[in-house]
Amino acid sequence: QLLTEMDGMNSKKTVFIIGATNRPDIIDPALLRPGRLDQLIYIPLPDDASRRQIFKACLRKSPVAPDVDLDLLSKVTNGFSGADITEICQRACKYAIRESIEQDIRREAEHGASEAAGELMDEDMPDPVPALTRAHFEEAMKYARRSVSDGDIRKYQAFAQTLQQSRGFGSDFRFPDAPGTEAGTGGSAAAGDAALASAGAVDDDDLYA
Repeated sequence: QLLTEMDGMNSKKTVFIIGATNRPDIIDPALLRPGRLDQLIYIPLPDDASRRQIFKACLRKSPVAPDVDLDLLSKVTNGFSGADITEICQRACKYAIRESIEQDIRREAEHGASEAAGELMDEDMPDPVPALTRAHFEEAMKYARRSVSDGDIRKYQAFAQTLQQSRGFGSDFRFPDAPGTEAGTGGSAAAGDAALASAGAVDDDDLYA
């Protein structure tokens, strides 16, 4: 059914079909034949620079303390996927929000106690925006884990290598040099002219008729 949907009944010149999976071993071989999914790309786990960019993307809308070292976080998360890093950032945000709520509760309690004692409190007290600190990330890292094991990585790499060999990627194909001619552009052009002459000098317009 999926192949029927991909082929369709009409031409689709502006339609691109993109698929992604973490279980390539159970894909129907019919989908992997040339002409179906033409480009098969193996995307490995993010490297150090990529992990840092993922951290920056996840935290782009969150205030982060200046002393939080994203470079160090990207180094200690070697082998983590993008989803794993996202979970770390989300967990750190939850800790920051929880801490902010607890501070609000304490302020409200202090405000109520001051009013009961007849003391005046400043009604325009600033409400600080919770920022992600090193403590929040340290707490989040206690529960951080890799979702992709070394065994899974080896399995994906083996599948990518097998698929590459089966599809003949990277073959060292070369056209043979014509006998009696020198290798290079001039020799190829001369050989082509001789072939056209022997075929009756076909006119260029006939090639596109």
